[in-house]
Parts: sequence; C-alpha cells; structure tokens
Amino acid sequence: MGRRSILVATGWVATAAVATLIGLGAIRLVGESITGTPGGVRSEAEIERALASPEPTPTGTTAAGTTPAAPGTASAAPTASPGFRRGFATAGGTAVAECGTDGVRLVSWAPAQGFRVSDVDRGPDDDVEVTFEGPGGEHDLKVRCIGSEPVAVADD
Repeated sequence: MGRRSILVATGWVATAAVATLIGLGAIRLVGESITGTPGGVRSEAEIERALASPEPTPTGTTAAGTTPAAPGTASAAPTASPGFRRGFATAGGTAVAECGTDGVRLVSWAPAQGFRVSDVDRGPDDDVEVTFEGPGGEHDLKVRCIGSEPVAVADD
C-alpha cells in the first residue's frame, strides 16, 4: 500500500469522525424532542399520583361553582365536583374512572393497539363498564366506587 492510499484512508476516517461528532452535537443542541419523550418518561407511581390529584379549578368560575360559557356556545349543566380518580388497564385498553357524589363515571378510555371499544357505559351510576374487543377476544372493565375510591370489580 502506497503512501497516497494511507493518506486517503486516514483522511476518510477523520472526515467520518468529524461528521459523526457534528451530528451528535446537533442532536444534543436540539434536545430530547428528537430522541426522547417530551417531558421525560414517567414512572407508574408518578402517573398514579397525577391521576389522584384533583384537577385545577378553571378560572372565571361563577359563585354557583360553574364556568360561564363563551358567547355563542351551549352551556352544559353543572356537574358534581370531581372526586378521586384512578387509572385502570386491561390487555384490551385503559380507562380512567372518578368517584363523585352522583356515583362513578368513566372520565376517559382508550383501546390498546389492535383493539376497539365495542360498548361503553360511562355513568355516572353505581357502576360503569367499557368493553374492548380485538383479536384476543373481549376484555371487560367494570368499575364501582367503594367509599370514595374507584375500584375494578368482577363482571356479573
């Protein structure tokens, strides 16, 4: 191998190393929005704590405890104050339930990948239920309030 071949190989390796370092520096400069989850990954304990904390009260609340509707929009009936919330997960999907003075209600639900919601009873009622249907069959989630805490119960 001649001297010229060695210089070409060394130049190529040096150029590749510099390009790699510039790329890594650019990714670090942009931040985790490209390479990670915005806000970071939360632990299960952090999620439970966030679900258990009450939602902030909206600004502009009236003396009756309701938020005034914007002009030209329909006003919803006032609801009972939110109670304790808890998230639940099945192989078919997840749901968040909340206990209030008028019973339990499903706040939100989302099917897992490959599943769909085939039936939902959102409440408020003595118990609420969501059914996820997919290739693995049906997965029912039934929730009831025990005390002021939502608890998953066996389907009757």
